Amino acid sequence: MALPRSGPVRSEAARLAILDAAVALFAERGYDHLTMEGIARRAGVGKQTIYRWWPSKGDVIAEAILEGRLLGNRRELPDTGDARTDLAAWLTDLFTLRASPEGEGLLHSLVAAAAGSAETGRRLRAEILAAPLNERLSQAMGGVTGPRLDAAADALVGAVILRALSREEFGGDDMLLLVDAIVGPPRH
Repeated sequence: MALPRSGPVRSEAARLAILDAAVALFAERGYDHLTMEGIARRAGVGKQTIYRWWPSKGDVIAEAILEGRLLGNRRELPDTGDARTDLAAWLTDLFTLRASPEGEGLLHSLVAAAAGSAETGRRLRAEILAAPLNERLSQAMGGVTGPRLDAAADALVGAVILRALSREEFGGDDMLLLVDAIVGPPRH
């Protein structure tokens, strides 16, 4: 005979409804006007249900990004056969997104979520530095792997975050210069 489970029951349907509600409200109102109360109301759950899984609205949005519910194909790198150009095009797309109201809110939510939870920060880092980025960086660097590749990935993403936080305008040529600064000049 199974013992009754103690503690709250975690419903996958409720979790998905919360993420869907957060994404919809984020799209309608932006990050600054997103509230846990609004998410709970839209999802048809109690606010405490949300807090069982996520300590803040930034964490809810981070989870939506990690599950591919926000950003969609913007997380994917193009694959034209030229790794340097692909990296620069991907960075340009991210900066175009960052300049939009949606992108501004995403940036706020990612920074807030990572600052509020070391585990969320680690998950976001792992997702951002996932295989496609590391593979393309390795190609651009002539097949480098290991600690040097890890350092290059950290430097590239760190530069992206600093530039995004500065809210300056950057174009495709700027992104190529950034890629060259991180991976080294093109090999001929």
